[in-house]
Amino acid sequence: MRIKIKREVRVPDPIKLERYRRTPDLGPRILFFSGGTALKKTSTVLTQYTHNSIHVITPFDSGGSSAVIRSQFNMFGIGDIRNRLMALADQSVLGNPEIYKLFAYRLPKNADDDELRAEFEEMMACKHPLVRDIPAPMRKIIRTHFIQFADVMEDFNLRGASIGNIILTAGYINNRRHIDPVIYIFSKLVEVRGIVRPTVNRDIHLAAELEDGTFVVGQHLLTGKEASPIGSGIKKLWLAKELDDSTPCTVKIRNKMSKLICSAELICYPLGSFYSSVVANLLPEGIGKAISENRCPKIFTPNTGTDPELKGHSLTDQIHKLLYYLRKDDPYNIAISDVLNFILVDSVNGIYPGGIDKREINKLGIRVIDCELVSEESTPYLDPHLLSQALLSLT
Repeated sequence: MRIKIKREVRVPDPIKLERYRRTPDLGPRILFFSGGTALKKTSTVLTQYTHNSIHVITPFDSGGSSAVIRSQFNMFGIGDIRNRLMALADQSVLGNPEIYKLFAYRLPKNADDDELRAEFEEMMACKHPLVRDIPAPMRKIIRTHFIQFADVMEDFNLRGASIGNIILTAGYINNRRHIDPVIYIFSKLVEVRGIVRPTVNRDIHLAAELEDGTFVVGQHLLTGKEASPIGSGIKKLWLAKELDDSTPCTVKIRNKMSKLICSAELICYPLGSFYSSVVANLLPEGIGKAISENRCPKIFTPNTGTDPELKGHSLTDQIHKLLYYLRKDDPYNIAISDVLNFILVDSVNGIYPGGIDKREINKLGIRVIDCELVSEESTPYLDPHLLSQALLSLT
């Protein structure tokens, strides 16, 4: 039997936090739709309180070493998945710090091909210090993945390549292009304290129409990190099959993703690049429907400071955009309350474009939770400890 109970909570709630800290194995299932590195520190802090957080990661990264791997092997972006697995790894377990160092290592960008190949072969032979320092049997498992990658790499450009991405890609190809077994193996290998999944397992790209009428295809062109910031605000975002073709395509989530979303005790649309990290995860068909069917609280924690993707967007504009993508599966039957209930802000220390229009937000039936989220150390950004404590208190 399931019943609905309304109750008051304290934010932050020190008693609840202490309970979670003492029994993290029984901690709450907080689900995040994210990507990139913005939630990395918060994810690590959360492992102190819960080993059950769920991280649905955008697979549409098209920049850096991910772009080279995607082009070579016709696959989705794997870098953000690797990043989150390492953020959730238990660093106290023997060998995990060494694996973390290896996964975070990138081959030099200025070395010649012979030097790069020699360093890669040194790793494959377990003679490289980063591999040699990893205790067995973990070292042998990683060596197997280096050998598997060597079998398919052909003329792969190793310059600046992420070793973690290379290892995960080898596992992906060796498992008949299924990512779940690879995530499972490495989650067990480094004691990942949470669940990490890509939104979809498809080689798809982000496409956007800007307010000035131009079209952009590729996540790397939207973030302002690897290319110049976009000159106009984003009007609309969708998925496309090719980097040179902005034609929209439909991608559906798997039933197991729907079930994962429905298992959450709190759903969070977190900090991070608004379009390429948060909204990107909401684009596949079925995401909004699955969220609406889960009756747990849903909360938006907007960025403080500057996000190049939010040119011309106020906080209220962000909320309306978020609601549009959350309800697009069935806008006539998915109510606002089905997909968004709270906005978590720090009006004293945070910086929000256009300010916080509480009256306008309340008209939508969304409640503003205003508490300390920005510390002296983190300003102007959200403090991972304060953010974690606020979210955990709401479960």
